[in-house]
Amino acid sequence: MKATTVKIEGELLQELGKAKPQSVSLSAYIRELLRKDLKGRRLARAAASYQEFLAANPDERSWLREWDEADLASPPRRRRR
Repeated sequence: MKATTVKIEGELLQELGKAKPQSVSLSAYIRELLRKDLKGRRLARAAASYQEFLAANPDERSWLREWDEADLASPPRRRRR
C-alpha cells in the first residue's frame, strides 16, 4: 500500500493538537477523522440513492408508509383457524 505524507502546520496543527484526546497520537486522530468523514460521505451517497429509488418506485413508497404506520409495540393478533 502506498504511504502518503501530508504536512500540517501553523494554526491547523495547533487546533488539531488541542482537539485530539491525549491518549491518541496526532496521526491516529487524523486517520480517524478522515475515516469518519469518508463514512459520512458514503452514507450521504447511499441516502441520496435510496431517495432516488423511492422517487422511482411508488410501490416501495407505499410499502414504506405502511411500515411507518405499523404498530410494532403491540403483539400481533392471533388468526383463528
